[in-house]
Amino acid sequence: MIIVTISREFGSGGRELGKRIAEVLGYDYYDRQIISTIAERHDMDEKFVDAALNSNLLQTIPLTFSHSFGTPMVVHAPQTKLLIEQRQVIEEIAKQGRDCVIVGRNADVILNDLNPFNIFVCAEMDAKIKRCRERADHDEQLSDKALKKNIQRIDKNRARTRFLIADGEWGHRKAYHLIVNTTDWDLGELAHSVADMVKRWAKQQTKE
Repeated sequence: MIIVTISREFGSGGRELGKRIAEVLGYDYYDRQIISTIAERHDMDEKFVDAALNSNLLQTIPLTFSHSFGTPMVVHAPQTKLLIEQRQVIEEIAKQGRDCVIVGRNADVILNDLNPFNIFVCAEMDAKIKRCRERADHDEQLSDKALKKNIQRIDKNRARTRFLIADGEWGHRKAYHLIVNTTDWDLGELAHSVADMVKRWAKQQTKE
């Protein structure tokens, strides 16, 4: 079983790249399905679950929570319950034993014992702003300054969540097999290159 995890800066195109990589490799793809599963199990609205897991309220959880993340008895806020549930869903995906690509959700940390191929996707701020604007609703008229602020806020929350569950630094090069800067790249073309690297890495693993 080969697991590919995609961590990404907001607006970098990491989600699309992950999906394209899964298509090239013929792997299962998991992203929004994780949120959907949590929402269905607890009869909650998907948007609420997604918002809670990306909320600024995560900033209120004590940093010491990271040392007891795996203990269900520890509950500081509704967000921590969802973090624990999210972890369980990701572990269940891995137990299926199928090759897959998982986007976000700190799957690289959660599945560390299974030796996944970990990718971090980033981009220059101008490129991220452009991508966000291209994918925004037609009635959403945000300035570049507002978009930049939103990107920074979301990435700060992702870094905070990473530290909460693993005492790790989000985006640090030591945590990933590959760091991809999507600036000025066609994601379809890039996906084939990354998929080829994954296949070469997987082949190397079988030799060891």
